[in-house]
Amino acid sequence: MDLRPSCTIYINNLNDKIHKEELKRSLYELFSQFGHILDIVAMKTMKMRGQAFIIFKEISSANVAMRALNGYPFYDKPMRIQYSKKESEVISRMRGTFVEKGGKKKRPEDEEANKQKKKKTNKPGDKGQRAMNGEVSVPRMEMSTAAPSRQQQAAEQQVPHHILFLSNLPDETNDIMLSMLFNQFPGFKEVRLVPGRSDIAFVEFDTDSHAVPAREALQGFKITTTHAMQIDYSKK
Repeated sequence: MDLRPSCTIYINNLNDKIHKEELKRSLYELFSQFGHILDIVAMKTMKMRGQAFIIFKEISSANVAMRALNGYPFYDKPMRIQYSKKESEVISRMRGTFVEKGGKKKRPEDEEANKQKKKKTNKPGDKGQRAMNGEVSVPRMEMSTAAPSRQQQAAEQQVPHHILFLSNLPDETNDIMLSMLFNQFPGFKEVRLVPGRSDIAFVEFDTDSHAVPAREALQGFKITTTHAMQIDYSKK
């Protein structure tokens, strides 16, 4: 059964021997080139081992990431990627469609009203006393995994690198075709295709400065009438 397109993608068949924080960091580095990531959820419980959820801000980003990396070898195991069956809570809250467990839709204006009500009813020191009595839960301190702002992400993408990442390539793409395009630029070294994936590839130059004019000249180049090549600098 085909799942509806979603901002959240579900990944399984991940290497469960990788430490959780390293896994999340590596997933972010790999998937952030496709769009703004709001959150990455990965847990090491028995039920969730080898699985993760990546929440993009835009459905289009999730779609491109899924098409580009489904089956991509990640820590020696091919990833299996599909849309998540349920919309993530962070997306629901952004859209104002979040529904609490009781079944009541919680609107942003309702949350603000509740905050104001709590300010009026809670006296200084009340919360601490109630927490000691077990009447309220004390929030746990957790490390933030929030993605960088759009401005920070854009700045990172503009940092030149001697390796270029190509995406949105047509199925008939091969290394000879790409070499003919890029070897006209000084410093060209090689084209590296991804096994089993014809829509993405890497092109390496001798130096960062050699890669810059190639990216600028061929950005958006249409190998076919329906595929405009997307070129990004690889992460340093």
